[in-house]
Amino acid sequence: MIINNLNSEDQFYFNLLKSAIATTFLKNHTAPAAIEEWKGEEIVLFQEDLFAKVKARVSEKWFYTYCKKEASKLPRIDMLNMLSQYVGFRNWAAFKKEHTLKLQGKTKTKSFQFVVLALVSLICLLWLFTNTKNEFKFCFVDDLQHTPITDAVNIKIISTKESAIELKTDSLGCFSYTTNAEYITFVVKSPYYKTDTIVRYIDTNEHQLVPLATDDYALMLKYYAEGNSNDFKKHKAQLNELIADEAIIYQFHSNTIGVEVFSKEDFVRMLTIPTSGLRRVKILDRTLKDGKIVKLKFIML
Repeated sequence: MIINNLNSEDQFYFNLLKSAIATTFLKNHTAPAAIEEWKGEEIVLFQEDLFAKVKARVSEKWFYTYCKKEASKLPRIDMLNMLSQYVGFRNWAAFKKEHTLKLQGKTKTKSFQFVVLALVSLICLLWLFTNTKNEFKFCFVDDLQHTPITDAVNIKIISTKESAIELKTDSLGCFSYTTNAEYITFVVKSPYYKTDTIVRYIDTNEHQLVPLATDDYALMLKYYAEGNSNDFKKHKAQLNELIADEAIIYQFHSNTIGVEVFSKEDFVRMLTIPTSGLRRVKILDRTLKDGKIVKLKFIML
């Protein structure tokens, strides 16, 4: 099967398709508006929604290759046709034709809009000269190993004047944010690092490295969930110490829409059965109380 090289026109239409995919998915699900920000549970739910509508799937590797970043080439034509059907078109050619017609219609109105746009641009320039923008840039590293944290870190920007804004770090473990304020307050949260609230002022900001403290409980749980211990009696005892008796544990399924609820006893039993499948458990989120895990989300990859 021939894979097309990605020129500027292909890139334009494929970006339109990704936006249409996100719009279609968000009609019945909750997720970030930009498909590039989807992760974990959101990708799984999209895979299931795609299968429900067009009886076909995309792998997580495919999603990361073509949707999480700017791809260097177009997907195969059969994948483009399938995704075009997902957003309501017969195939990729029909999707491109429809959007080409829309663009041509918009072009006819550009002459009329030129003066208006010029005025808007002038107003924007005046606004920029009278409003200072401060850009904050941060990258997160492990506080012990001083290595970049490449797994997505959830960022919540806190403001006294508006609702909180939620972001995620990029593949390098970094994020940036622009504001009129002289300082920024944000909360960081990650499955294997401690939640922390950070305040930084613009005069001390220059591509700052922010160390995050590892969450020992989460790392221990990850260690046992991946089947690294051969002493299953000890394995079971330590899991019982990590998890509270009243803990609520959710399993998200990669091949169905829905959530299964586990008791502590059932979850510990699953992790202490010596099978190769244990190494496929991935912890999505956890909540601690009084030094024990009281809420946990996981998925079998």
